[in-house]
Amino acid sequence: MDEDLSIINANTRNEKIKNFFVNNKKVLISSVIVLVLVVIGVYSYDKYTTDKKRQISDNFNAITIDHSESAKETTLNKLLEIINQKDPTYSPLSLYFIIDNNLLSDQSEVNKLFDVIIDETSLDKEIKNLVIYKKALFNADQANEADLLNMLNPLINSESVWKSHALYLMAEYFYAQDQKQKAKEFFQQITTLENPNPDIRIESEKRLNRDLSD
Repeated sequence: MDEDLSIINANTRNEKIKNFFVNNKKVLISSVIVLVLVVIGVYSYDKYTTDKKRQISDNFNAITIDHSESAKETTLNKLLEIINQKDPTYSPLSLYFIIDNNLLSDQSEVNKLFDVIIDETSLDKEIKNLVIYKKALFNADQANEADLLNMLNPLINSESVWKSHALYLMAEYFYAQDQKQKAKEFFQQITTLENPNPDIRIESEKRLNRDLSD
C-alpha cells in the first residue's frame, strides 16, 4: 500500500513539473534567451574595452617613442586624441607628456585639458586627486591666491594622501609672496596631520624652526 502511494505521489510530482514547463514554456525560453544575450553582451563589452585599452596603450607608446623636436605638432595632435578618449590611464599620461615636453604653450588650453581629465574621465579617487594637485602645481607661478586655493580646496578639505602636498604648495606660495604668517599657518597644519608625507613634514618643520620661528 505504501509503495503504491509513493508511486502515485511521484507520478503526481512529475505531472506537476511537466505541466509547469508546458504552461510556462514561452517564459522559460524567453528567460534563457535573455540570459544568453546578457552573457554574450558582457563578454563582448569586456573584449571591446580590453581591445580598446590595448590599442590606446600601443598608440601612446608609439607616439612617445617616435616623438622628436621636429614633430612636436604631430605628437601634440595625437596625444590630444588620446586625452579626448578619456582613458583613465593614458589620458593623464598624455597630458603629462605634453607638459613635460612643452608641446602646448597656451596655459588656458592646458587647463582645459586638465579639466577634461578631472571632470570627464573616470579615475580612481586618488589618481583624480593627483591630477588636481598637478593642475595646481602647473598654475602656481601665475595663479592668484584665490584661484590656487580654489584648485586645492578639494584636497585640503579631504583626507587624501595628497592633502599634505596641497598644504605645502600653499605654504610655499605664501612664503614666496612674503606672506609669512599665512605660510606659517599652512606649515603648522602639515605638522599636525595624522599621516603627512614624511619628507613634507620634515621640510615644514625646517621652515617653521629656521625661517618662520618667532
